[in-house]
Amino acid sequence: MDLRITVERAQRLKQLHADHKPLVLPTVWDVWSARTAAGAGFPALTIGSHPLADSRGAEDHEGQTFEEVLAAVRPIIAAVDIPVSVDLEAGYGQKPADIIAGLVEVGGVGLNIEDTVHSDGGRVRSTQEHASYIAGLRAAADDAGVPVWVNGRTDLFLHAKDAAGVLDEAVERLRALEQAGADSVYPVGIQDNDDLLTAVTGAVAIPVNSTAHPVKHDLERFRRLGVGRITYGPLLQFALTDAMNDMLGPWAP
Repeated sequence: MDLRITVERAQRLKQLHADHKPLVLPTVWDVWSARTAAGAGFPALTIGSHPLADSRGAEDHEGQTFEEVLAAVRPIIAAVDIPVSVDLEAGYGQKPADIIAGLVEVGGVGLNIEDTVHSDGGRVRSTQEHASYIAGLRAAADDAGVPVWVNGRTDLFLHAKDAAGVLDEAVERLRALEQAGADSVYPVGIQDNDDLLTAVTGAVAIPVNSTAHPVKHDLERFRRLGVGRITYGPLLQFALTDAMNDMLGPWAP
């Protein structure tokens, strides 16, 4: 994609985060879902690693290579004329500069990076290691001249038996990601906990991303709790699976 267009879309994505409280980015996985979401009026999208993998018969948790992911997202990004962010898991073992170069080359203008390194036994990066990776992405994007939106994700709540018990550690990590140059932070696994969402949205000055279910959750609740950005993860695809089963059930033998 033309670099000028990519830069313009990156700038647009940044402005959208400022204009919408919260900004809802439907999580898509192919050209059809991207065009459908764009046609519904959404001004930006994100491609999720889980639904993308499912659509390709691959495994989530870095079951695809970085090159395979880039090849898969290229036609999705090209199919719409709005900004598209891409979930790049923990980076597929790539250096930050290579991540940015590959993303920009296919026209992506945002990315999601988590701290669970599935390609390395599922270990969780330390706070400093994850912050350093985010800082590398920020520096690489600056060097490339593209204001890529960096969404720094932590899975600390997801891995904990007692999510409230890791709140202090999670807040420390989110603040470190903010200081490292993340544009937003994404504490996964607390979308149904008002107290934890309020705690994290009050702890950082940048938008907090929450997962949402498009049917079971309510946009106004997330707005009230201070959430600045919403994505669906695999939940939109799951909801469509439920709807498809309901439609096809009466026709099954």
